[in-house]
Amino acid sequence: MKRLIVLLGLLFFTAAHAATPLLRDSIYQLEVQLTDQDGKTWPLASRRGHVQLVSMFYSSCTMVCPMIVDTLKLTRKAVDEGDRDRLDLLLISFDPARDSVPVLRQYAEGRRLEAPRWTLARAEPASTRQLAALLGVQYRPLPDGDFNHSSELLLLDGEGRIVARTAIIGRLDPEFVQAVKKTLRAP
Repeated sequence: MKRLIVLLGLLFFTAAHAATPLLRDSIYQLEVQLTDQDGKTWPLASRRGHVQLVSMFYSSCTMVCPMIVDTLKLTRKAVDEGDRDRLDLLLISFDPARDSVPVLRQYAEGRRLEAPRWTLARAEPASTRQLAALLGVQYRPLPDGDFNHSSELLLLDGEGRIVARTAIIGRLDPEFVQAVKKTLRAP
């Protein structure tokens, strides 16, 4: 019975959000389809209602991208234990040619990035560029197959607005952690 009540509440919450227009500064205005490590395809806007940390990466990166993942882990761990389950993490590949669904799944398993909190996703190349531009992430392919890219962690509120960002990786950014905590406490 309790599970049914929770499910009905979630359905009501989802329906209410669907009926409410998106805010002008919401990244969910961008109509992009993402495919996750489980092969499910969904619109970016379906993440509405979830506070989340977002970054872009590519799975064959051996230097900066693992540090991005580690920093996301540290940031999530710095959040009060009771709030951690309300913080989602989204990593979007800017290498869709090589980051197939099986590759994303293998990366998630290897790094112990467990669903449903962690989502690794890919989009078509044109959508990837649009999303990167919207998020303020710069990248370009190099002749050897690697990428030159900026390293940003972004905090999105439940409406898809960028609340905070940090370029500090490899360690915690205390100001960014405070922004995460404040956003999770917001009504």
